[in-house]
Amino acid sequence: MTEKEYLYLLLHAAGTGAVTAQRLYEHFGSYEHIWKAEKRELERSGLLSHGRLSGLLEARLREEELREDFAALEKRGLRFIAWWEEGYPGRLLPFRDRPAGLFVRGTLPAKDRFTAAIVGARSCTELGRQTAERLAFRLAEAGVQVISGLALGIDGAAHKGALEAGGKTFAVLGCGADRCYPRENYGLFKKMELQGGVLSEFVPGTSPLPMNFPMRNRIISGLSDAVILVEAREKSGSLITADLALEQGKEVFAVPGRITDPLSRGCNRLIQNGAAVCLGPEDVLEAFGIKFEKKTRADKKTEKRLAKNENMVYSFLDSRSGTLEEIMDACGLSVTETMECLLKLELMGMVQGNGDQYYCRKL
Repeated sequence: MTEKEYLYLLLHAAGTGAVTAQRLYEHFGSYEHIWKAEKRELERSGLLSHGRLSGLLEARLREEELREDFAALEKRGLRFIAWWEEGYPGRLLPFRDRPAGLFVRGTLPAKDRFTAAIVGARSCTELGRQTAERLAFRLAEAGVQVISGLALGIDGAAHKGALEAGGKTFAVLGCGADRCYPRENYGLFKKMELQGGVLSEFVPGTSPLPMNFPMRNRIISGLSDAVILVEAREKSGSLITADLALEQGKEVFAVPGRITDPLSRGCNRLIQNGAAVCLGPEDVLEAFGIKFEKKTRADKKTEKRLAKNENMVYSFLDSRSGTLEEIMDACGLSVTETMECLLKLELMGMVQGNGDQYYCRKL
């Protein structure tokens, strides 16, 4: 058996994560020695709690089964890359808590291309979703790799935008790389196998446990040259990614929002604490030293042809989204007048609704 195979076996020991595996390796000198060490020798090392020691001893009872699983990885469309192998991402190597190995479907981010993470709220607004999708599209169009966590909301929108631009996008999962979570993003999951990749430090079959997601965030930030936050509450998992990025010396951007909007508080607070303001893809591309070719908005001339009422409605939706009732109150229009304006704006491709009388500008 190879060292790589012994590492694979070790990662199946309950409670043995990246840091514990690294400490054991430094103490014993090889993964084979860790796997074969006597119980008393493991206890004397002082590196394993009672629970972790039990987890390792129990994993040893499954050695034959796990070795068969290792041999079948390729048939399942998975690759296992150990930290010392050439294909392991160099961006992760400087960090002590780097994953000991990665399970990959598709490819990993290219080391010679800029990579940006786009993260944010799962329960995002339609405007936030469009912003993330547009940012990802324009960045991918400029050759930037886009990375996120495949979650609902901002993450999924970022992957979608990058794919639609024909770019590369990568998802870091909080479960095994053989599972798509959430199932709603299965279409993105399958496309990324061909147009990027899906990766995880968790062994195949691992369920999407809540504790796994904060752990995977350090990989998202570690693989990225910059992290962009689009909509986040003041206490949000996305802020963990931003904090990790700052600790890792990465550039952090935040899309600002209204001070009264709970989903903007996390972003606004980050900006207050020194994060760069992201008003568009040009801000990120400029930080990468990539020339940005600004495209004129197709609706500029169309705006000039709008009637007074349509212009009022369109202006109201300039920096926010709103319900039919909110638009009526702000513009002083009747239900019929407002609906007529919204219908015309939707037909012109300038506004979109979500089917529940909730509208926003189409970016």
